[in-house]
Formats: sequence, structure tokens, C-alpha cells
Amino acid sequence: MSRTVVLAAAISLALAACSGKESTPVSEAQKAPAQQPAEASTNPLLSASTLPFQAPQFDKIKDSDYTPAFEEGMRQHLAEVRKIADNAEPATFDNTIVAMERSGETLNRVSRIFFGLVQADGTEARQKIQEDIAPKLAAHQDEINLDPKLFVRVKSLYDQRDTLELDPVQKRLVEHYYDGLVRAGAQLSDADKASLRKLNVEETTLSTQFHTRLVAATAAAAVVVDDKAKLAGLDENAINNAANAAKDRKLDGKFVLPLQNTTQQPVLGSLSDRDQRAAVLKASETRAERGDKNDTRETVQRLAQLRAQKAKLLGFETFADYQLGDQMAKTPAAALKLLTDTVPAATAKARAEAGEIQKVINAQKGGFQVAASDWDFYAEQVRKAKYDLDESQVKPYFELDNVLQNGVFYAATQLYGITFKPRTDIPTYNPDMKVYEVFDKDGTSLALFYTDYFKRDTKSGGAWMDVFVEQDGLTGAKPVVYNVCNFTKPADGQPALISFDDVTTMFHEFGHALHGMFSNVKYPSIAGTATSRDFVEFPSQFNEHWALDPKVFAHYAKHYKTGEAMPQELVDKILKARSFNQGYATTEYLSAALLDLAWHTQKADAPLQDVGAFEASALKKFKVDLPQVPPRYRTTYFDHIWGGGYSAGYYAYFWAEVLDHDAYQWFTEHGGLTAANGQEFRDKILSRGNSVELSTLYRDFRGKDPSVEPLLKFRGLK
Repeated sequence: MSRTVVLAAAISLALAACSGKESTPVSEAQKAPAQQPAEASTNPLLSASTLPFQAPQFDKIKDSDYTPAFEEGMRQHLAEVRKIADNAEPATFDNTIVAMERSGETLNRVSRIFFGLVQADGTEARQKIQEDIAPKLAAHQDEINLDPKLFVRVKSLYDQRDTLELDPVQKRLVEHYYDGLVRAGAQLSDADKASLRKLNVEETTLSTQFHTRLVAATAAAAVVVDDKAKLAGLDENAINNAANAAKDRKLDGKFVLPLQNTTQQPVLGSLSDRDQRAAVLKASETRAERGDKNDTRETVQRLAQLRAQKAKLLGFETFADYQLGDQMAKTPAAALKLLTDTVPAATAKARAEAGEIQKVINAQKGGFQVAASDWDFYAEQVRKAKYDLDESQVKPYFELDNVLQNGVFYAATQLYGITFKPRTDIPTYNPDMKVYEVFDKDGTSLALFYTDYFKRDTKSGGAWMDVFVEQDGLTGAKPVVYNVCNFTKPADGQPALISFDDVTTMFHEFGHALHGMFSNVKYPSIAGTATSRDFVEFPSQFNEHWALDPKVFAHYAKHYKTGEAMPQELVDKILKARSFNQGYATTEYLSAALLDLAWHTQKADAPLQDVGAFEASALKKFKVDLPQVPPRYRTTYFDHIWGGGYSAGYYAYFWAEVLDHDAYQWFTEHGGLTAANGQEFRDKILSRGNSVELSTLYRDFRGKDPSVEPLLKFRGLK
């Protein structure tokens, strides 16, 4: 997942925060900072970092620096934009568009650092800062987006775009600004602008309220186990981790199983106690429905309603229509068709898989019908029987650092010629992090890359990429990129052995990182990963393919003790098992994506919905209501769509998967893992950002529109 967005989005929804208080209008909120600006000499956020690549000075930044830096950044940004809007000279590309691109330097810097930190290490103090500043940021963005003088200038350039002798990228940037302002409400009446401002502040407030509550709910819902016998099936490392997690919570003598943010939990594949499995799944599914301060249901109800109202105000039938207007899909109908066309094959395969699992249960005289909490445990047995493949056989060959160095980095070197050098002189926000300088194939310095791989209670769930510093062709700034995951941290002195799913996650997030590192666009608003949601996942999902490339796999899949390569017999088992359980995996994904669209295709006059009833009705309507296959995310902990910027956009993973498998087909047709192919992909996809219409960008690379066939074959659905 990529959280990278342009500043306008970063300070409105995707990276927004929450507050239970009524927000103060920007014009009032900024009076004090305007009179008493924060001192740059004492606040490291108010000037460019002196570290290499302008990397964040985490050794100097204090939590108390963020609020004054935000306030001063907003004051500076608003002054810069008003100077552009009030310019008496006729609008030109340079004095309007380029000037806008150069504005907001301080606000951009503090936003990227703070929101990156609060996602990965959201302490109570940082969450409070987030709660206080978010409504002000949302109002600040509206102050700019709804400025009539600014819109007049941008519109004049847009109207003349075919006669101004702009190059194609400049013309696209003008269109980007115009379309963005129109979509933000620039053409509304003053009364409707006032209404929109209120909706935007409330949406921002509730969106982060959801995220903050979910982080707390997930930590609080960790399963406490009193009896070690109930952990039967877990290996020694997992039991030790559970004991250490209990000690961290002052629960000596007990065991704690922390939750990950998906519905299914990794321990469900190993726990042999059926009641304990059911308890873990129930804790996962109900984490944010406990009627306490972390319950998200009322937040979800209102978010769905106000988004529909906002869409109507902006002239759209539903919020999904509004969101998808500037995506590759263009319409909710197109996104729904891709998903619903896949439902029959996916659910049929899932039912067949359930049948195989039931046979195992019956053979063991279990005396029960397979339930959702049983699936992973018995599916693992089916996999062992069908492919003679046991996860415990595989993990010793996937030691985290070795996978990174000799897998992820190695593949990038083979394809793109880039190399990596550890940097121990760059401060980080957590001691578990590592930093690497990335060098291009000609030896020039290209980027900095941070890793933050281990789970902690203050970290948001899932995995993502973002940037602390974005590539900027106007200033020459090079990217500072990071990957964050939630892998289980091993006990002291033990190796970090990960599953093949985790290996795939590492390759996925590094695909996003490459998209950010290779960006070579002059204008930052359309650089790097600042693309549509249904394109941004394409480079990351494409990069997953190299995890199983024979040359790459042989280079990293080595036993952590002996250094011996994984036996070919075991490699063959992994390859044969690739389509195993794909009916389940596809159905749980489709269920979540369809839930997202169901919530966001409501009309503005729809009443507040009972969350449980609405969810059940939607799953039944789309024929994905298989009791053994719950959605990957249920509504109440679906952070992507309520707190993470993927509202009406979770379908994007599947849309992008069509692109990634089709692109990989091109690679297989042209010799696979070669430097020449890598250069082609870098030149035509990874370096271009959003500087070309994305469908055109893909066709220029592939030579044709993408086909869904490679995806269906890969998932074993055809």
C-alpha cells in the first residue's frame, strides 16, 4: 500500500487527524502564528534539514515542535498562495502553476515527517497533536481550493492551454490543477462553499477518529491466554513471543496473541484448540464493536452519510462517482463489473476448497462443519497433504535481512543496476530501523531508503510505503523513501524468520519504493506515486513477481543456519501451491472491495445505516456471503476506506493486478529478468509519475490495452 499523496490530499483525508472539538476557521486559527511566528533557530522543522538528502532530523525533532511548525507552515503557505492569487500581472504558467508548485515548502516538510511518524509510532502525545491539527489542515486546504481569485487565474490558463505553447507535461499539469480545483468545489456558490467547508472538516475529523480508535481497539483486543496448553500447535518462537507480549503488558505468567489488521490472523493456521481459534477470530472481527470508547460504528455511519452529501453538493450522484472520476476506472460501474465478473469463479473455487477441508475434518471424525476460524488450520493440512508443503519447512529459508539483501535488493540490482549501502549516520525514530543509500547504475546517488519492519502497539496495521522527501525536479531534491511492515519481532538473539506471504509483502512495498525512487518528473504534484489509486498499486504488485523468479529465489532462499539453498523439491512444492487457496483469498478480497463500493454508492438522502445489517445485506447482494470466508476487512476495522485514503478505491488492488500480470506477461515474452527489460519498465512506467495520462502510459509500454487473462490464470480461476 502506498500512502504517498500530494499535499492537498495529505492534509485533507488520507493523512488527516481527528478532534471532538469544533474546528476554528483558518483565518482565525492563523492569527496568532502570523503575529508570533515560530523560531526557525529552535525548531528543526522550520528549515531544510542539513542531513544528506534533507533526511529528517529525528535526533533533534521533539513532539513539541510539530504544532508550531504546522501553524507556521500554514501561515507561510497561505501567504504564498495569496500572493499568487493577488498578482496583478496576467496569469502565466510560471507565475501561477510553477509558483503553486513551489509553495508550501515548510508545510509539506512537516506534514510528511509528522504523518509518517504518527502512522508508524502513534503515541498518545502524537495522536493528540493529530487530533488538534487535522481540522485546521482541512480548513487550510479549503482556504486555497476555494479561493476565487486563484481559480480565475488557473481557469484562464486552462482555457488557453492549447495555444500557450506548453509542452505535454506542462499542459497535463495545468489540467491537473484545474480539474483538482473544480473537484474541490471552486465553482460552487458562496453558500455551497460554506457547506462544503463544514463537511470537509467533519470528514477529516471523523476519518482520523476512526483510525485512532482502530489502533487502540486492535491493541486492546489482543487475546490473553491463561493456559499454555491452549497454544498447542504454535512453535516455540511463537509461544515465546506470546509470553514476551504478556510481560510487556504486565501480565506475567500469561500469553498474549496480538491482532493484525486483517480479519484472519496468522496464528489460526497453527492453533489446534478449536475453541481458542474461535476466540481469536471473534476478537479480530469484533475489535471495534465492543461498545466502548474505541467502537467505530457511529463514526462509520456518519462518514458514509456525509461523504454522500459532499458528493451531491459537488454535483455527483454518489461519493464513488466523485472519487472514481479521475481514476483509471472512471465510474463505479466499471469497478463493480471487474469485481462482480470474478465473483462466480472465485466463490465456486472457494466452495470447492471448503469441500476439501470438510473431507479432512470428516476423516478425523471432527463432527463439525468447517467454520471461518477453522479454515486456515485445516487448509494448512490440505496443503500438506496435497502438496506435501508445511509452512514450518519453509520459514527457515526466509530470514528477513537475507531476504532484503539477497532477494529484494538483488532483484532490483539485476533489473535496474541500482546498489545499496547501509547508512548508520542517519537518525531514525526507532532503533529497529535501518537506512540505506541507493546508488544508480552509473554510481550517482539516487535516494535514501528506510526500513521499519516490526510490529508494535503504536504502529498502524498493515504495510505501506511513503516518502519523507519527495523527488522534485524544480529544486533538485532527491527522494527519501521508507517501507513500513508489521512482522513479528523475534525474541532477543533469535532470527527473524518470515513466511512466504511476508516475503511477498517485502517485494510489494519495495515496488512502491522503486516508483518513488525512480521518479524523474519536473513538477512534484505529478511525480512519483502521485497517481490514481488504481494505478499506484501496479508497480508494487508487479514487483511481487520477482520473489519467485528462479534466479532471484535461488539467491535468497537459503537456510538461516547452514546457508544451504532451499532444496529443489521444496521449491517445486511452493511453485505448485501458488494457486492453492486462491478461491478463499480472492473471495475475501472481493468481499471487502464490494463492501467499500456498497458503502460509497449510497445516495445523499440515505439514512444512517445499521452497520451490521448493511454489511450482511451488501455481501448477500453481491453473492459473496460465504459463512466460511469473511471479508478481508469488515466494515468496523476497514482502515483503508475510512482512515487511509482508499474510500471507494479498494477495488484498485484488483484493477492494478490486471495491469501487473499483463505487464509481467510482457517480461516473459521478452526474456524475463534482464537489465534491458528493467530499463524499459523504468523509462516508461516507474520514472513517469502522473506526467502522462495513465492509460496512455501503460499502452506506450505494453503496446496494447491490458488483458485480464494472465490474472485469472495466475489465481487458478481459469
